Amino acid sequence: MSTDNYRVYFSGHLVEGSTADNVYANLVKLGMSEAQARRLADQKPATIKSKLSREQAVRYQQRLHEAGLEVDIELALSLTPAEDDQDLTQAAKVAKQDESPGTWHTQPEAASVPAAVDSSATADESDRVSAHDTSEQQQSAAVADRRLEPFRFTGNGAEYFGIWIVNILLMVVTLGLYAPWAKVRNAQYFYGHTELDGSSFQYLADPWVIFRGRLVAVAAVIVWLIVSSFFEVFSIILALLFIPVLPWIVTRSLKFHAINSAWRNIRFDFKGSYGGACMVLFVWPLVSLLTLFLAAPLSVYKSQSWRINNAYFGTTPFHFDAKVSDLFLFFIKLVLIGVGFAVLSMLSGLVAVWLSFPILMVGYLVLFGYFMAGLTNLVLSATRLESHALSSNLGKRRIVWIFLSNSLLIVLTLGLFTPWAKVRMARYKASCTQLEINGDLDHFIAAQTKSTGAMGQELGEAFDVGISFV
Repeated sequence: MSTDNYRVYFSGHLVEGSTADNVYANLVKLGMSEAQARRLADQKPATIKSKLSREQAVRYQQRLHEAGLEVDIELALSLTPAEDDQDLTQAAKVAKQDESPGTWHTQPEAASVPAAVDSSATADESDRVSAHDTSEQQQSAAVADRRLEPFRFTGNGAEYFGIWIVNILLMVVTLGLYAPWAKVRNAQYFYGHTELDGSSFQYLADPWVIFRGRLVAVAAVIVWLIVSSFFEVFSIILALLFIPVLPWIVTRSLKFHAINSAWRNIRFDFKGSYGGACMVLFVWPLVSLLTLFLAAPLSVYKSQSWRINNAYFGTTPFHFDAKVSDLFLFFIKLVLIGVGFAVLSMLSGLVAVWLSFPILMVGYLVLFGYFMAGLTNLVLSATRLESHALSSNLGKRRIVWIFLSNSLLIVLTLGLFTPWAKVRMARYKASCTQLEINGDLDHFIAAQTKSTGAMGQELGEAFDVGISFV
C-alpha cells in the first residue's frame, strides 16, 4: 500500500523577520496564484499540499520556509475521506514538483469546488484500501499512528534580556561567584520555553553543585600555577597527570547535564564509560592525525555514536543509526567545496589580488553553514528513541545569515543584542527539528515514569565543571 500520505500544513506563522509583502512576493515567484499567495501571507491557516511522500513533504517545507512560511509536516492517513475533503477545501494548492527536484509548477484550481478532483481521488483511494486484506489494514493502522511533532521555542528577546542583564550585573558585583546561578537561570529559561507535544523541557540542576565543582577546578588550576612557578618539572608532571583525569571529567559532566534535563518529569541520563571517553578523546583523534585527517570522518562518527548511544530518556536508550559512509560522504563534499573556493581564490588573485580575500571569506561562510547545518541534520536525523525518531532540516544559507546578522548587531549594540541573538537562533533551530512519533506516546511516557520512579536525589550530585562536549 502507498504511504505517500504526508501533508504540509500552515498554522498561520511567518518566519521571524519576514513581512507579509515579502512572503506574498516569494510565493508568487514559486508559482502560486495571487489569491492563494495573499491568503497565506495574511497568515490564514491552511493545508497547502497533501498526499506526499515524506521526502516530497520535506522539500515543500524547505521551499516554503525559504519563502517565509513556518509549515508543519503531518501524516494524513488517519483522515476519513470527509475530513480530507474539508482540509483540501481550505488548501492553497501551491507549486507541484516535477520528477526533477527543484522544479515547481502551478497546480490549477478547480472551477467551482476546489476539492472536487481530490474528492474523487480520495474515493478511489478509499476503494483501493478497502480491497486490501486484513494484514494490510493492520499495517495501515500502524502507519496512521505516526505523526510528526515539531519542537517549538516560545521565548522572546525582551523577556530574556531582563534575565541576561541581571546575571551580568550580579557576576560583576560578586567577581564571578554568581556564574553557576547565572548558568542555571539561563538554562532554565531556554529549556522552559522549548516545547514538544505541548510540554516544555526542564533544567533541574542545583547551582550549589556546579559551584562546588568549579571550586575544585579553580583550586586545581591554582595549585598547578603555584607549583609551575617554583618547580617546572613538577608542573609538567601535573599536566601529564591531568590527561587520564580528563575522560572522567567529560563523562561526569555529560552525565550531570543529562540527569538534570527532563521532559514530562522524566529525566535523561548518560551512561558512557571511562574507556569509551578515552577512545573518543585520545585514540580516534590520534588515528585521524596519523592518517593526515583521512580518518577524521571516522573520528567524528565514533564520538557521536558514543555520545548518543550512551544517552537515555528514563531507562530507554537512544540509538545512532548513521553509517560511517554517511560521514565520509559529508566530509568529501565539505573538502570539495573548500578546494573549489581555494582554487577560485587563487585564480582571481592572478587577475586582481584584492579579489582573493572576499572569495576566501565567502568560502569560509559557505563551509561554516554547510558544516553547522549539515552535520546537525545528519546526526539528529539518525537519532532514534525506541520507535520514535528525530529529524532536522536546518537551512545552510539561513544558518549563515542568522549567524552573520546576529554577530553584526551584537557588535553595533556593544553586546546588548546578545539576548535577542540567542533567542533568534534557538527559535530557528527548534522550528527545524521534529520528532516522528510512532504509536502511543502517552503510553510510552507512562512506562518511563513507572520505571524511573525510584531514581533518587543523588543523581543531582554528579560532578560538573561546565565542560561542553562535541
